[in-house]
Amino acid sequence: AATNSGSPSAELMVQESFTDASGSMVVYAPIDVAGVNIAMSAEDTSCIPLLPSGFVIVPGGDDNSGSCNINTDNLGASSPAINGGCILTVAFQVLASAVPASKISMSTVTTINNHICNAVRQIHAALATCSSEPAPSSH
Repeated sequence: AATNSGSPSAELMVQESFTDASGSMVVYAPIDVAGVNIAMSAEDTSCIPLLPSGFVIVPGGDDNSGSCNINTDNLGASSPAINGGCILTVAFQVLASAVPASKISMSTVTTINNHICNAVRQIHAALATCSSEPAPSSH
């Protein structure tokens, strides 16, 4: 992030997470220090821009073992596959343009798509390292 003068500004992450037998969720949003100061001084927080993103992992699929095997072989294809064990839902809110009526460029769409695919790969890697079962192979 940058301030109006062009110098870098500190950005923090607000995060909430929850896990129980029904699944796990992580929701987070970047916020700048000025926004934190407004919130902590009990001022009007409606002017603080929050774009929450996150993911949810719930049991599901064909396998009732409780393990999560997410197949990332098809990431970037029109329909990524999730095999047995769990269902992963990822959601991102991004400000693609400060002008509400403007059209989004193809490069912006590609950047957002790459960001989503990278997040899914990182979640998959985290699940693979936490699981006692081997991660599915990527070809």
